[in-house]
Amino acid sequence: MARGGASRLTSYSKGFTLAEVLITLGIIGIVAALTIPTLISNYRKKVVESRLVNFYSVMNQAIKLSEVDNGSIMTWEKLEKGYETDEDGNPDYNRTNALLWFNKYLKPYLKTIKIESPNNTITGYLKIYMPDGGLAVFSASSIIYYPNAADYKETASTSDPDFQRNNPEDSGTRYFTFFFAPWKDGVQYKYHYQRGMEPYMYNWDGDKESLLTDSTYGCKKDIGTNERAYCTKLIQMNSWKIPDDYPLKF
Repeated sequence: MARGGASRLTSYSKGFTLAEVLITLGIIGIVAALTIPTLISNYRKKVVESRLVNFYSVMNQAIKLSEVDNGSIMTWEKLEKGYETDEDGNPDYNRTNALLWFNKYLKPYLKTIKIESPNNTITGYLKIYMPDGGLAVFSASSIIYYPNAADYKETASTSDPDFQRNNPEDSGTRYFTFFFAPWKDGVQYKYHYQRGMEPYMYNWDGDKESLLTDSTYGCKKDIGTNERAYCTKLIQMNSWKIPDDYPLKF
């Protein structure tokens, strides 16, 4: 046997080059940049949908329970802005109209985390923190609901710096408008409200298209003269699911 020509098998372990690693990381980054915003948006939509329908259900259930003790909502006192006055006729900032109304008609029938009645504005609004993480802001007949309480913020009115309001740019995405007004000057509103707390539909003509196009409250990209208050009704009409062609991004 020949000994001199023995061959050796040598195995090589081949690793990735720096360029290959950088290219791979770049691809992963691009894919993440394209997909993560969509995932976050879809998650936020699901949270909004589930909390909107829960808020609607919980509030109307509380109203029905309250009617057993306080009579029909048609006979309830109006939910109004402002404060009670003390014996000298001065505003009592610890007794807002919203707080007194809420304590009488809804508080005994709701589970809440915290109730705040800020006294730094002339509106006398009331903030109700819900167990699921949402926040309801009561003032007059309009109830503003934030599915995520952390999204709550205020902006000063341009005409009156002391008058704080919800930022209308957030309407239809970060907050949604409901309404409770069974009666107005002794007359029922057209189409709605007599059942309890409903999506805001004031002056709505009953046409779905006007929920999108109304110049004052329409659910559209360009905010109207007020806010996108009709967005809540638009979602309700789609079984409390945000429509695929919803005009606003989350």
